[in-house]
Amino acid sequence: MTPPSRRLRTAHTADLTPAELGSARALLDAAFDGDFSDEDWDHGLGGMHCLVHDDHGLAAHGSVVMRRVRHRGRWLRVGYVEAVAVRADVRRTGLGGQVMAELERIIDRAYDAGMLSASDEGARLYTARGWQLWTGRVCALGPEGVVHLPDEEDTTYVRPALAGPLDPAHELLFDWRDGDVL
Repeated sequence: MTPPSRRLRTAHTADLTPAELGSARALLDAAFDGDFSDEDWDHGLGGMHCLVHDDHGLAAHGSVVMRRVRHRGRWLRVGYVEAVAVRADVRRTGLGGQVMAELERIIDRAYDAGMLSASDEGARLYTARGWQLWTGRVCALGPEGVVHLPDEEDTTYVRPALAGPLDPAHELLFDWRDGDVL
C-alpha cells in the first residue's frame, strides 16, 4: 500500500483562508476531545502556523505566537508554541515531529527562546526533541500585579535559543492573557 502524500504549509494567521482556519479548529476540537476552548483557539492565532495535509485533509497543526517573558530583569521575545494536534488516525507517524521541527526553525531564527505548556501526553514529544521542563518559578504580570502560577510549574517547557541558557533560580514572568495564562 502506498503511504499517503503529505504537504507541509507554513503561513501567518492572516494568510490562512477561512476554510483552513476552520479545518484547524475542527482538528483541535477533535484532538482535545472537545476540551479546546475559544480562548485556547485565540491563543494560537496571530503568529505562524504549520499545517500538514495528507490525502484525507488536515492531518496536523501547530502554531507559534510571540509572548513577552521577563527573565533576570530582561524582557525576552518568546516563540510560544500553541495548538499542536495530530489527527487520530495518523498519530505516532512522525507528523507531530514534523510540525515541531518547523515551529522550532521559526523559534530559533526569530525569537530569544521557545516556550510551551504541555500535557502529560504531549510532553513526551517535546522532551524527545530536547525541550526541557522548567524547574523554576512561573508567574504572570496580571491586572493586579505579579501572580504566581504554581500549577504551571510542572507543565512549562523551554527551548533556549538566542538568549542562551535560562536560569531556574530566576522566575519566568509571562505577559497576561485571558483564559489560561499559559
